[in-house]
Amino acid sequence: MSMVVNAMTIDVEDYFQVSAFDDVVKREDWDARPSRVVSNTMRLLRLFDEYSVKSTFFVLGWVADRFPGLVRDIAAGGHELASHGYGHRIVYSQTPDEFREDVRRAKGTIENVSGQIVSGYRAPSFSITKNSLWALDVLVEEGYRYDASIFPIRHDRYGIPDAPRHRHVLTRPAGTLTEAPGSTVRVLGSNLPVAGGGYFRILPYWWTRWGIARLNQTEGQPAIFYLHPWEIDPGQPRLQASRLSCFRHYRNLDKAEARLKRLLTDFRFGMLKDVIAC
Repeated sequence: MSMVVNAMTIDVEDYFQVSAFDDVVKREDWDARPSRVVSNTMRLLRLFDEYSVKSTFFVLGWVADRFPGLVRDIAAGGHELASHGYGHRIVYSQTPDEFREDVRRAKGTIENVSGQIVSGYRAPSFSITKNSLWALDVLVEEGYRYDASIFPIRHDRYGIPDAPRHRHVLTRPAGTLTEAPGSTVRVLGSNLPVAGGGYFRILPYWWTRWGIARLNQTEGQPAIFYLHPWEIDPGQPRLQASRLSCFRHYRNLDKAEARLKRLLTDFRFGMLKDVIAC
């Protein structure tokens, strides 16, 4: 096992709140959907306890409002609480004022429920892109100390492929902010993702294992891994969406939990704030 401590991060949202389903499930209908976020997140908490892992949970403010007990359970387990925004809206679909209200509301909600200071933010679907870099200034002004929203890859919905691959400090007009990008490996001049999520489920396990080992052993860098609670829930209700969205969302849900256990055995993990020393 590598001695490098990698970051384990969980984006706490329900299965029907995924950005790919924005046109399928309206936000005003969220409360009418059968929620599975508490049971799935509790499964992750029990798993992390079994493997003695502390994680960072990027909690959706909407979830914190409705399930405050879950947020308190995360905090009681010694994990870090961070913000995933309030309403799971793509950043570049919002105005700066709308974004400010969203991240301010999420931070306040999570802090009021847990009593824990929220320092970190991750945008829904990594949606801080070159067209929405203004969001970084809003985060600084709203009291966030680090961001984990910029993915240095090419993707149809997100990504800044020429962004730095590892932890770095951004100097913005509003001040400084530590950036913790999604993990990649550099192959033949391109950045390829090894950060988790759909890449963890859809691609074979050896790819993630090889990528994190390369980061740890060759580059001497920690990986920043992410997963959603719904990704260990093959029994979740099925939604009607495009073929691509369904492939990305449902592929290998039945394998994710077993793979996660292997990952927790193969590598060391901790909270993001400790891994990036922020």
